[in-house]
Amino acid sequence: MLPAYIKIHDAIKKDIDDQVWAIGDRLPSERDLADHFEVSRMTLRQAITLLVEEGILERRIGSGTYVSSQRVQEKMRGTTSFTEIVNSQGKKPSSKLLTYQKQLASDTEIKELQLEATDYVIRMERIRYADNVPLVYEVASIPEKFIKDVKREAITEHFFKTLVANGYEIGKSRQTIYAKTASERIAGYLAVNRGHAILALTQVSYFTNGNPFEYVRSQYVGDRFEFYLENN
Repeated sequence: MLPAYIKIHDAIKKDIDDQVWAIGDRLPSERDLADHFEVSRMTLRQAITLLVEEGILERRIGSGTYVSSQRVQEKMRGTTSFTEIVNSQGKKPSSKLLTYQKQLASDTEIKELQLEATDYVIRMERIRYADNVPLVYEVASIPEKFIKDVKREAITEHFFKTLVANGYEIGKSRQTIYAKTASERIAGYLAVNRGHAILALTQVSYFTNGNPFEYVRSQYVGDRFEFYLENN
């Protein structure tokens, strides 16, 4: 049998998912919530603390507890660009390009992108933002053969749209997620402390004909971004 605080945690999270409480809304007081769930304030506080630790709620000193406004969600289904994800949630996406280089494919890029040892990739390193808040540091590798005659700005600013405009059809993606902590360099890029919780993602994206066209290694700030699954 689940502990009472876990049941309350799940009930509050469901209400947030169902938009009973929207992003930025203030929750009722702990006393009122404890009365509503018919539990002690200590049990209620355990549930709230867990939701805060997960980044779903945030406490504001002297004000109360609010549905977090910092998290951006990505549905783990299909292939969607970062820009589309952020736009869909009413936020303004932006990027800072750190490096952009043409290089021979590494062993990992050869494997993931189904390349030959003599093939080149465009490798770009970026920080991605939502409403000017840094969310993710990423390194993207793209086979040069797909973008040989495409301007750099079209790749760095709206890559997926550029592919579609050039006749390519975007298909599925394969993603792997794991937890890690921020190194000193990545922490500086993402405006967090060294050792901060990071959601690391590797993703290979494919055209509808099965050819891989992008290999991305990303590091998301754990309390500003979440992934969720949706089954058909």
